[in-house]
Amino acid sequence: MRSNRAIARAGVSMAATLPMLAGALALGIPAAHAADNPGRNALAGTKPVWATAKADKGATSNSAQVNARVYLAGDSAGLAAYAKAVADPSSPAYGKYLSAKQAQARFGATKAQVAAVKSWLKSAGLKVTSVTPHYIAVSGDVAAAEKAFGTQLHNFAKGSQTYRAPAQSASVPAALKSAVLTVTGLDNAPHKANHKDQLPPPDAVFKNSGPFSSYYGSNVASTLPSAYGSKIPYAVKGYTGKQLRSAYGAGKYTGKGVRIAITDAYASPTIAFDAGTYASKHGDAAWKTGQLHQVLPKNYTKTKECGAAGWYGEETLDVEAVHAVAPAADVTYVGAASCYDDDLLDSLSKIVDNHLADIVSNSWGDIEANQTPDLAAAYDQVFQFGAVQGIGFYFSSGDNGDEVAHTGTKQVDTPANSAWVTAVGGTSLAVGKGDKYLWETGWGTEKATLSADGKSWTGFPGAYTSGAGGGTSKTVPQPYYQKNVVPKALATANNAAGNRVVPDIAAIADPNTGFKVGQTQTFPDGTQRYSEYRIGGTSLAAPVIAAVQALAQEARGGKAIGFANPTIYAKYGSKLYHDVVDKPTGNDLAVARVDFVNGYDATGGLSVSVRSLGKDASLTAVKGYDDVTGVGSPAPGYVDSYRRH
Repeated sequence: MRSNRAIARAGVSMAATLPMLAGALALGIPAAHAADNPGRNALAGTKPVWATAKADKGATSNSAQVNARVYLAGDSAGLAAYAKAVADPSSPAYGKYLSAKQAQARFGATKAQVAAVKSWLKSAGLKVTSVTPHYIAVSGDVAAAEKAFGTQLHNFAKGSQTYRAPAQSASVPAALKSAVLTVTGLDNAPHKANHKDQLPPPDAVFKNSGPFSSYYGSNVASTLPSAYGSKIPYAVKGYTGKQLRSAYGAGKYTGKGVRIAITDAYASPTIAFDAGTYASKHGDAAWKTGQLHQVLPKNYTKTKECGAAGWYGEETLDVEAVHAVAPAADVTYVGAASCYDDDLLDSLSKIVDNHLADIVSNSWGDIEANQTPDLAAAYDQVFQFGAVQGIGFYFSSGDNGDEVAHTGTKQVDTPANSAWVTAVGGTSLAVGKGDKYLWETGWGTEKATLSADGKSWTGFPGAYTSGAGGGTSKTVPQPYYQKNVVPKALATANNAAGNRVVPDIAAIADPNTGFKVGQTQTFPDGTQRYSEYRIGGTSLAAPVIAAVQALAQEARGGKAIGFANPTIYAKYGSKLYHDVVDKPTGNDLAVARVDFVNGYDATGGLSVSVRSLGKDASLTAVKGYDDVTGVGSPAPGYVDSYRRH
């Protein structure tokens, strides 16, 4: 969600218990004093941290337009409590899920609350543009917004730009305190005018050069310089479903009878053809009629800003990876109208409100610093409504390690930082001859290129390029299920009381040990054709884990797993996980890569490089829980272990 915009996580061979706003203190933000605005209740977190007195450039014009969403609280405390109880294996309420209708009736806003909120908003001069079970959308001028929310809207400098934001926390009449969760949209960083766009054609073709290994170590780069004292293998051409199913202990399970949803922005116009072609080429079960569904918006917006065509590859990866590991699972792709939070939240809400699936794979996100507490509350409410229905959300943890090289600040990504989702970290995976699992390291890559004379690696081991996101949240308190598992030093890195640590579990992510996908792409001559390439990122890890969870749900007779973290941590320390470490063989590891300079063919020359494995900036995969791979990756026996729950 880069400043309210999400970014896809795919790497093309490159690559809280926080019961919403149950008090501002849960988010680490001081609650406003009632005396500051008598008769009103402050909505903590609605004033962005960048809206400082120093950055204040004065009042926003009264005639400027505002589009906002007022999120309805319903029974927020009851929802959070039941979401925890229904997911906790030690709770009497464990697994006692509600239907979408029951959840809304029990914990959603009442008709009287909705009517009262609408009346208040209209009386201030705002126009109600839509009403959903989760929020009331309004539009109007600044003067009306200021009257409704009891704050002044000013212009503030943010970097080199100027944006509108509340000068004080927004508030609601005290009588509506229990009805309103939060409000979003009062700041406009970096919202732009919506317009109806058509989806662009696929991006330019990307291809991998060879030589390759067909499995890890099958083709040693004997003519290239050594690395870490020995000759290294060429990167794999791209693992297939058969190899991943073997590595993660799929056994006889196929995900039959289990529904998986995938969310991304936009929609690939060739997904059905691409997924079908890929399955037939790589020995995956053929897609059955009606097995792949799409739920799409009427119109798309911000296609240029969000790079719509780039999301096609993300959707393709997610759909093909899920089917490769869980070939009989029913798959529903839910595309957002843009990469902005409002649209992504709407996609997640569609899944929850209509219970489209029990397992949801999400390969997108942004840095925690760009998340605001109002949005955190809105996301967590959706995740909690999912939890009480037996729906589990899986989010990729990020592709930039500790984010220091990317942003200059050590931080985790969001929404993976939510205590109500399963954050999926990444590994480098070695699958050997006969589809045998050899080992995994934490995903973290350092790259050095071949010297001009071909006799050495320049600057070996080279610069950090990418790696699995992880670390300690600065805003989300430590959830109960991480206590006594996550090392204290990690949990208390930012707060003596302990915070959420990411990730929870992990799977293959390194593009250098990546997965092969097939996608229709645009070739240099302007034609559009199916082509295949290797891909990685925690965008790969998330759908792989979602598919493994589908196998586990099948193993337990189809009974939904729901929010999985309490169960995942309850299995910690057992042989059900591969305990991933950075030097599984006792030595540093690397692979050789040969790439087309132009990304397509050899006419532009070749680039030869060495990619070191297990070098994830300041993050390290060690014995036990770590902030690269969480509790580890699923081992044989993991899927079957759910039969006992």
